[in-house]
Amino acid sequence: METSRFKAALLLLTTTFFWGVTFTIVKQAIESVDVFVFLSQRFILAFLLILPVAIVKGRKPEPSLFRQGGVMGLFLFGAYAFQTIALLYTTASNTAFLTGLNVVIVPVMASIMLRQKIQLPVWIAVLLSFTGLFLLCGNGRLYLNMGDMLAAICALSVSLHLLCTGEFAKKNDFYWLTTVQLGVVAILSTIFALARGKSVFVWYPHLLGTLLVCALIATVFAFLVQTSMQRFISHTNTALIFCTEPVFAAAYAWIAIDERLGWYGLAGAVMIVAGMIISVLPEGSGERGKREYKEMNSAADFETYRAGE
Repeated sequence: METSRFKAALLLLTTTFFWGVTFTIVKQAIESVDVFVFLSQRFILAFLLILPVAIVKGRKPEPSLFRQGGVMGLFLFGAYAFQTIALLYTTASNTAFLTGLNVVIVPVMASIMLRQKIQLPVWIAVLLSFTGLFLLCGNGRLYLNMGDMLAAICALSVSLHLLCTGEFAKKNDFYWLTTVQLGVVAILSTIFALARGKSVFVWYPHLLGTLLVCALIATVFAFLVQTSMQRFISHTNTALIFCTEPVFAAAYAWIAIDERLGWYGLAGAVMIVAGMIISVLPEGSGERGKREYKEMNSAADFETYRAGE
């Protein structure tokens, strides 16, 4: 099981790397096009790319899958929408830091809603990562304003999406589950763009490369990985890995546009990486195996567990 766990952590880290890299290019893209138009085009393209894959490789979806995928899509759209709107009223640093609060929200919600006991090393990793996010994104300072509430709602949406993914992916085909949630985000983004009086189906030649990278790598690949790999790793560990996104974003911004981190930022990056490493260190394999076996409640889950040993 440890092999599957580290493989999942590595793939999720790879996904976070791509999200971090695309942060800069997306920010540049929405300077010339409405954000909901960009989201609509990105997720429509992603849906059209993944739908044939789900038809060919996916199992026949159960009716419950569409309901659960719809819930995941709603939370995913909320994460994108509230984060974007928050940027209109508060700083990017505040938005990034408050979005990163999911590293704290997830273990608390998992403990309350799913009755999952959080181990001490994970709480240490959460504390390191939370402090690191504050230093990296806020440069050691946090100025609150009205837009911060929107960013906090974004963090809640990210947390709920992450928890739903971990639970729903255990019993559903991850190809169809990913397809449904991306389709929901595409529909909602289009509705919001049209409601704002924007035309969605407009050709922007200068955004072709950005759209392809975002749709294919940062959306189709990324959410396929998240949906499939969260079967092997806890919600809290996933949140800790995802909080490395600002580190990758800052590194790429340094290379691409010569944006440099100060000492606070460097210290924060180190703390986040340290927290991520601590979160995925193996515990006693026997005790972990007993806990994970008890959590599995279907024959399919048991076979997944045995295949990962």
